[in-house]
Amino acid sequence: MPDYQTIAFAVGDGVARLTLNRPEKLNSFNVAMHLEVRDALARSAEGARVLLLTGAGRAFCAGQDLGDRAVAPGGKLDLGASIEEYYAPLVRSLRALPLPVVCAVNGVAAGAGANLALACDLVLAAHSAVFYEPFCMLGLVPDTGGTWVLPRLVGTARAMGLALLGDKLPAEQAAAWGLIWRALPDAELMPAVEALVARLAKAPTRGLARTKQAIYAAADNTLDDQLEVERDFQRELGNSADYQEGVAAFLAKRPPQFQGR
Repeated sequence: MPDYQTIAFAVGDGVARLTLNRPEKLNSFNVAMHLEVRDALARSAEGARVLLLTGAGRAFCAGQDLGDRAVAPGGKLDLGASIEEYYAPLVRSLRALPLPVVCAVNGVAAGAGANLALACDLVLAAHSAVFYEPFCMLGLVPDTGGTWVLPRLVGTARAMGLALLGDKLPAEQAAAWGLIWRALPDAELMPAVEALVARLAKAPTRGLARTKQAIYAAADNTLDDQLEVERDFQRELGNSADYQEGVAAFLAKRPPQFQGR
Protein backbone atom coordinates (compact mmCIF):
# COMPACT_ATOMS: atom_id res chain seq x y z
CA MET A 1 0.00 0.00 0.00
CA PRO A 2 1.42 3.45 -0.87
CA ASP A 3 2.50 5.81 1.89
CA TYR A 4 -0.27 8.36 1.45
CA GLN A 5 0.30 11.86 2.83
CA THR A 6 -3.15 13.46 2.52
CA ILE A 7 -5.51 10.51 2.99
CA ALA A 8 -5.73 7.36 5.06
CA PHE A 9 -6.71 4.20 3.22
CA ALA A 10 -7.14 0.57 4.20
CA VAL A 11 -9.03 -2.47 2.95
CA GLY A 12 -10.28 -5.23 5.23
CA ASP A 13 -13.25 -7.58 5.52
CA GLY A 14 -14.50 -6.42 2.14
CA VAL A 15 -14.59 -2.74 3.18
CA ALA A 16 -12.33 -0.06 1.70
CA ARG A 17 -12.01 2.89 4.08
CA LEU A 18 -10.86 6.17 2.57
CA THR A 19 -10.42 9.09 4.97
CA LEU A 20 -9.60 12.59 3.75
CA ASN A 21 -6.77 13.47 6.08
CA ARG A 22 -5.81 17.15 6.03
CA PRO A 23 -7.66 18.12 9.23
CA GLU A 24 -5.65 21.32 9.68
CA LYS A 25 -7.09 22.45 6.30
CA LEU A 26 -10.58 21.03 6.98
CA ASN A 27 -9.70 18.30 4.46
CA SER A 28 -9.76 20.74 1.55
CA PHE A 29 -8.43 19.40 -1.73
CA ASN A 30 -5.02 20.11 -3.16
CA VAL A 31 -3.41 18.36 -6.12
CA ALA A 32 -1.69 15.79 -3.92
CA MET A 33 -4.99 14.76 -2.33
CA HIS A 34 -6.66 14.43 -5.72
CA LEU A 35 -3.91 12.10 -6.93
CA GLU A 36 -3.98 9.99 -3.78
CA VAL A 37 -7.77 9.70 -3.79
CA ARG A 38 -7.62 8.68 -7.46
CA ASP A 39 -5.16 5.92 -6.63
CA ALA A 40 -7.21 4.73 -3.65
CA LEU A 41 -10.42 4.57 -5.69
CA ALA A 42 -8.69 2.36 -8.24
CA ARG A 43 -7.54 0.06 -5.44
CA SER A 44 -11.08 0.00 -4.00
CA ALA A 45 -12.46 -1.27 -7.29
CA GLU A 46 -10.00 -4.16 -7.21
CA GLY A 47 -10.18 -5.39 -3.64
CA ALA A 48 -13.37 -4.36 -1.84
CA ARG A 49 -17.14 -4.85 -1.89
CA VAL A 50 -18.06 -1.47 -0.39
CA LEU A 51 -16.25 1.87 -0.05
CA LEU A 52 -16.56 4.12 2.99
CA LEU A 53 -15.56 7.76 2.47
CA THR A 54 -15.21 10.16 5.41
CA GLY A 55 -13.03 12.95 6.78
CA ALA A 56 -10.57 13.31 9.65
CA GLY A 57 -11.09 15.86 12.40
CA ARG A 58 -14.02 18.27 12.65
CA ALA A 59 -14.83 18.54 8.92
CA PHE A 60 -15.72 16.22 6.11
CA CYS A 61 -14.32 18.43 3.35
CA ALA A 62 -14.22 22.20 2.89
CA GLY A 63 -13.85 21.88 -0.88
CA GLN A 64 -10.91 23.32 -2.78
CA ASP A 65 -7.82 24.56 -0.98
CA LEU A 66 -7.82 28.11 -2.34
CA GLY A 67 -4.08 28.31 -1.84
CA ASP A 68 -3.55 25.50 -4.33
CA ARG A 69 -5.01 26.57 -7.67
CA ALA A 70 -4.06 25.88 -11.29
CA VAL A 71 -2.65 28.90 -13.09
CA ALA A 72 -2.77 29.09 -16.89
CA PRO A 73 0.04 30.47 -19.08
CA GLY A 74 0.13 34.24 -18.71
CA GLY A 75 -0.58 34.09 -15.00
CA LYS A 76 -4.38 33.85 -15.21
CA LEU A 77 -6.27 31.49 -12.95
CA ASP A 78 -7.63 28.51 -14.91
CA LEU A 79 -10.38 27.02 -12.77
CA GLY A 80 -11.73 25.08 -15.74
CA ALA A 81 -8.49 23.11 -15.92
CA SER A 82 -8.90 22.09 -12.28
CA ILE A 83 -12.44 20.87 -12.95
CA GLU A 84 -11.46 18.99 -16.10
CA GLU A 85 -8.34 17.38 -14.66
CA TYR A 86 -9.41 16.62 -11.10
CA TYR A 87 -13.02 17.17 -9.99
CA ALA A 88 -14.86 15.78 -13.01
CA PRO A 89 -12.82 12.54 -13.05
CA LEU A 90 -13.35 12.21 -9.29
CA VAL A 91 -17.15 12.34 -9.59
CA ARG A 92 -17.15 10.02 -12.59
CA SER A 93 -14.98 7.51 -10.73
CA LEU A 94 -17.26 7.44 -7.70
CA ARG A 95 -20.36 6.95 -9.83
CA ALA A 96 -18.70 4.23 -11.93
CA LEU A 97 -17.28 2.16 -9.06
CA PRO A 98 -18.82 -1.33 -9.31
CA LEU A 99 -19.69 -1.34 -5.60
CA PRO A 100 -21.73 0.80 -3.21
CA VAL A 101 -20.09 3.98 -1.91
CA VAL A 102 -21.08 5.12 1.59
CA CYS A 103 -20.21 8.64 2.71
CA ALA A 104 -20.07 9.54 6.42
CA VAL A 105 -20.25 13.33 6.72
CA ASN A 106 -18.72 13.97 10.12
CA GLY A 107 -18.67 17.78 9.92
CA VAL A 108 -18.85 20.65 7.47
CA ALA A 109 -19.24 19.71 3.79
CA ALA A 110 -18.75 22.84 1.73
CA GLY A 111 -18.46 23.59 -1.96
CA ALA A 112 -16.77 20.76 -3.81
CA GLY A 113 -16.78 18.88 -0.50
CA ALA A 114 -20.58 18.97 -0.33
CA ASN A 115 -20.91 17.85 -3.92
CA LEU A 116 -18.32 15.13 -3.43
CA ALA A 117 -20.50 13.71 -0.66
CA LEU A 118 -23.58 13.94 -2.88
CA ALA A 119 -21.77 11.97 -5.60
CA CYS A 120 -21.75 8.96 -3.26
CA ASP A 121 -24.52 6.35 -3.20
CA LEU A 122 -25.55 6.49 0.46
CA VAL A 123 -24.83 9.59 2.54
CA LEU A 124 -25.16 9.64 6.33
CA ALA A 125 -24.37 12.76 8.34
CA ALA A 126 -23.92 13.78 11.95
CA HIS A 127 -26.46 16.24 13.32
CA SER A 128 -23.65 18.77 13.73
CA ALA A 129 -22.76 18.54 10.03
CA VAL A 130 -23.82 21.18 7.52
CA PHE A 131 -23.92 21.26 3.74
CA TYR A 132 -23.47 24.44 1.80
CA GLU A 133 -22.62 25.80 -1.62
CA PRO A 134 -20.57 28.98 -1.11
CA PHE A 135 -19.67 29.35 -4.80
CA CYS A 136 -22.04 32.32 -5.14
CA MET A 137 -19.91 34.19 -2.61
CA LEU A 138 -16.91 33.84 -4.91
CA GLY A 139 -18.69 34.65 -8.18
CA LEU A 140 -18.59 31.01 -9.31
CA VAL A 141 -21.07 28.23 -10.11
CA PRO A 142 -21.42 25.02 -8.08
CA ASP A 143 -19.04 22.45 -9.51
CA THR A 144 -18.10 18.82 -8.85
CA GLY A 145 -21.50 17.92 -10.28
CA GLY A 146 -23.41 20.32 -8.04
CA THR A 147 -25.56 21.90 -10.75
CA TRP A 148 -26.52 18.41 -11.94
CA VAL A 149 -27.19 16.63 -8.66
CA LEU A 150 -28.89 19.36 -6.60
CA PRO A 151 -32.05 19.83 -8.73
CA ARG A 152 -32.35 16.07 -9.16
CA LEU A 153 -32.27 15.48 -5.41
CA VAL A 154 -34.23 18.43 -4.02
CA GLY A 155 -35.96 20.05 -7.02
CA THR A 156 -35.28 23.29 -8.85
CA ALA A 157 -36.60 25.69 -6.21
CA ARG A 158 -34.49 24.33 -3.37
CA ALA A 159 -31.47 23.87 -5.64
CA MET A 160 -31.73 27.54 -6.63
CA GLY A 161 -31.94 28.61 -3.00
CA LEU A 162 -28.90 26.58 -2.02
CA ALA A 163 -26.86 27.73 -5.02
CA LEU A 164 -27.84 31.41 -5.20
CA LEU A 165 -27.82 32.17 -1.47
CA GLY A 166 -25.06 29.93 -0.16
CA ASP A 167 -26.87 29.37 3.14
CA LYS A 168 -25.78 26.48 5.35
CA LEU A 169 -28.15 23.51 5.36
CA PRO A 170 -28.15 21.49 8.61
CA ALA A 171 -27.87 17.74 8.24
CA GLU A 172 -31.35 17.07 9.64
CA GLN A 173 -32.88 19.43 7.08
CA ALA A 174 -30.79 17.83 4.34
CA ALA A 175 -32.27 14.45 5.29
CA ALA A 176 -35.81 15.86 5.43
CA TRP A 177 -35.36 17.28 1.92
CA GLY A 178 -34.04 14.00 0.54
CA LEU A 179 -30.57 15.38 -0.10
CA ILE A 180 -29.00 12.60 1.99
CA TRP A 181 -30.04 9.18 3.28
CA ARG A 182 -29.91 9.76 7.07
CA ALA A 183 -28.94 12.28 9.74
CA LEU A 184 -27.93 10.89 13.12
CA PRO A 185 -26.78 12.19 16.50
CA ASP A 186 -23.03 12.68 16.39
CA ALA A 187 -22.25 9.78 18.74
CA GLU A 188 -24.39 7.42 16.65
CA LEU A 189 -22.98 8.28 13.24
CA MET A 190 -19.96 6.00 13.00
CA PRO A 191 -21.56 2.97 14.74
CA ALA A 192 -24.43 3.21 12.25
CA VAL A 193 -22.03 3.63 9.34
CA GLU A 194 -19.93 0.65 10.43
CA ALA A 195 -23.03 -1.53 10.72
CA LEU A 196 -24.11 -0.40 7.24
CA VAL A 197 -20.79 -1.09 5.51
CA ALA A 198 -20.52 -4.48 7.24
CA ARG A 199 -23.95 -5.33 5.87
CA LEU A 200 -23.05 -4.17 2.36
CA ALA A 201 -19.75 -6.07 2.44
CA LYS A 202 -21.77 -9.29 2.71
CA ALA A 203 -24.37 -8.34 0.11
CA PRO A 204 -24.53 -9.48 -3.55
CA THR A 205 -22.07 -6.86 -4.80
CA ARG A 206 -22.58 -7.45 -8.50
CA GLY A 207 -26.33 -6.97 -8.15
CA LEU A 208 -25.84 -3.80 -6.08
CA ALA A 209 -23.46 -2.43 -8.70
CA ARG A 210 -26.01 -2.99 -11.46
CA THR A 211 -28.76 -1.48 -9.29
CA LYS A 212 -26.62 1.61 -8.78
CA GLN A 213 -25.92 1.79 -12.51
CA ALA A 214 -29.60 1.43 -13.41
CA ILE A 215 -30.82 4.08 -10.97
CA TYR A 216 -28.27 6.63 -12.17
CA ALA A 217 -29.12 5.87 -15.80
CA ALA A 218 -32.82 6.47 -15.12
CA ALA A 219 -32.36 10.24 -14.88
CA ASP A 220 -31.73 10.44 -18.63
CA ASN A 221 -33.77 7.47 -19.86
CA THR A 222 -37.34 7.10 -21.01
CA LEU A 223 -39.50 4.43 -19.37
CA ASP A 224 -38.97 2.18 -22.38
CA ASP A 225 -35.21 2.70 -22.17
CA GLN A 226 -35.24 1.84 -18.50
CA LEU A 227 -37.32 -1.28 -18.99
CA GLU A 228 -34.68 -2.47 -21.44
CA VAL A 229 -31.93 -1.73 -18.93
CA GLU A 230 -33.77 -3.77 -16.31
CA ARG A 231 -34.28 -6.63 -18.77
CA ASP A 232 -30.60 -6.75 -19.69
CA PHE A 233 -29.39 -6.59 -16.11
CA GLN A 234 -31.83 -9.25 -14.91
CA ARG A 235 -30.74 -11.50 -17.76
CA GLU A 236 -27.11 -11.08 -16.70
CA LEU A 237 -27.67 -11.35 -12.96
CA GLY A 238 -30.00 -14.33 -13.29
CA ASN A 239 -26.95 -16.35 -14.29
CA SER A 240 -24.78 -15.15 -11.41
CA ALA A 241 -23.52 -17.25 -8.52
CA ASP A 242 -25.09 -14.83 -6.03
CA TYR A 243 -28.55 -15.24 -7.54
CA GLN A 244 -28.23 -19.02 -7.30
CA GLU A 245 -27.10 -18.68 -3.69
CA GLY A 246 -29.93 -16.27 -2.89
CA VAL A 247 -32.55 -18.67 -4.22
CA ALA A 248 -30.98 -21.67 -2.50
CA ALA A 249 -30.82 -19.81 0.82
CA PHE A 250 -34.44 -18.67 0.51
CA LEU A 251 -35.67 -22.19 -0.19
CA ALA A 252 -33.56 -23.64 2.63
CA LYS A 253 -34.64 -20.86 5.02
CA ARG A 254 -31.02 -19.99 5.87
CA PRO A 255 -28.96 -16.78 5.63
CA PRO A 256 -27.33 -16.41 2.20
CA GLN A 257 -23.55 -16.47 1.83
CA PHE A 258 -22.96 -14.11 -1.07
CA GLN A 259 -19.56 -13.92 -2.72
CA GLY A 260 -20.14 -10.79 -4.79
CA ARG A 261 -20.11 -12.79 -8.05
